Amino acid sequence: MPQEDQRPPAAVLFDTLGADYEKAFAHAPGHLAALEWLIGRLPAAAWTLDVGSGTGRPTAAALAGAGHSVVGIDVSPVMVELAARQVPDAQFRRADIRELPLEEGFFDGVCVFFSLLQMTRAEQSALLRRLARAVKPGGHLVVATVPADVEDLEIVFMGQPVRATSFAEEDFTAMVEAAGLTVLSSDSTVFTPDHPGAGPEPHLYLYCRQER
Repeated sequence: MPQEDQRPPAAVLFDTLGADYEKAFAHAPGHLAALEWLIGRLPAAAWTLDVGSGTGRPTAAALAGAGHSVVGIDVSPVMVELAARQVPDAQFRRADIRELPLEEGFFDGVCVFFSLLQMTRAEQSALLRRLARAVKPGGHLVVATVPADVEDLEIVFMGQPVRATSFAEEDFTAMVEAAGLTVLSSDSTVFTPDHPGAGPEPHLYLYCRQER
């Protein structure tokens, strides 16, 4: 089997997309609003985790620009290289978040923007539980997905074949709550990426707090 095929599918996809992904999605109003909400609730010099950090923009750039410490995790080496160059004030690490140890109660804030869609439902649920434990009591987490009742569905995303798994909106919200987070509010929007041939897609943002 070629080495390329042994990498996680998300690494193959986002190595290929590179900076085109930022151009297509970085200006999404729902994403920017969720970032503004989180930043407004962080203490000074907070520790934040960006899961699936991509090119570093807009998420890590906004957090670092607000004076916070940012740890960005991405499975794609191309994305990590781009992010490190574009947001030098943040820390970026190439790793699979499903396998990365997370210290309990360490982070003041966590961002999970569309980084679950190539995981199984069991993996998404397990990761949300781990991320919930990694947030300090009183800390906040924002998570975004494309809500749809699909499992391992083959689709074309920005011209690339990909298999996607998600939940219907109510089921996704229930999963996040079962992970131990309080969903304070949600935002359901429709966004059309800036990419040839892209059509409108539903986006769900959940604004959460760790109450324990």
